[in-house]
Amino acid sequence: MKHLAALLLLQLGGNAHPSKAQIEAVIAAGGGEPEGDRINFLLKQLEGKDVDTLIKEGLTKISSVGVGGGSGGSAPAAAAATNSAKKEKKAPTKEKKKAFEEEKDGDMGFGFFD
Repeated sequence: MKHLAALLLLQLGGNAHPSKAQIEAVIAAGGGEPEGDRINFLLKQLEGKDVDTLIKEGLTKISSVGVGGGSGGSAPAAAAATNSAKKEKKAPTKEKKKAFEEEKDGDMGFGFFD
């Protein structure tokens, strides 16, 4: 992904056909480590293609993918989980009360808002 991002940055800067060395320089300038084999693969895949056209084609493909919209069916399940959690609530046990008392004494005689 960093290789594609570097290529796109170079293109935004006005370089229509960035070279491997230029992509490596951008990645290195950002503190990353360029991977030559991945850059070669990227350049080979994009050879003779217009990146803007590829992005537009990708957007039309991804627009058909449904995202979200399915949350309406989960509300009854959430209500059921809340009801079961309420039923499981019990009074604090002696062990919990003792732990609370120990924490209360842990302020060493002064409090945050004293």
